[in-house]
Amino acid sequence: MKRSIKIITIVELLIIASSLISFSFFINLQVAFLSSLFIILGSSYAYKKMVNTQVSSDMLEEKRDVLDTIEDPHELYEEDSINYAPVEELDLKAIVKQEKKKIKTFSLESMKHGVKGSSSLFRLVPYLFLVLEFIALKNNELLDIAIYLPSLLVGIVVGSISGKELFSVKE
Repeated sequence: MKRSIKIITIVELLIIASSLISFSFFINLQVAFLSSLFIILGSSYAYKKMVNTQVSSDMLEEKRDVLDTIEDPHELYEEDSINYAPVEELDLKAIVKQEKKKIKTFSLESMKHGVKGSSSLFRLVPYLFLVLEFIALKNNELLDIAIYLPSLLVGIVVGSISGKELFSVKE
């Protein structure tokens, strides 16, 4: 946490020092930096919150190793596979039911889960801030795209570093 605060403070001091160059340079840099910083931090927090919710509600499903998926995409060589069982011991109705459960269909529940993750206020408010500040700069004839667009990168880098530290899972 202390490291993130130090990084953000140092970058903010450098941005304030850029006001010596010109007000237009400063305001474009400041707005772009804050917009992208808030977007990255908000998305990181919303993602962490969504993962924690899934973990606490046991909604996670066990996934296979990537190498296993590549080598055996249809799970033909699994140890508990029905391929090795004698025909007399197979309960076909149970097998069909089990395989149907594995099939993911588009349902209202899955749609609700997707909308819930993407409509988090921690994600929407920073984007709203980005759009409104961009419009404000444009309307006041202060927008300089040559300064604004590269300045977004500064916020993305600082937000990524801070987000990793602030919202990482501690064991």
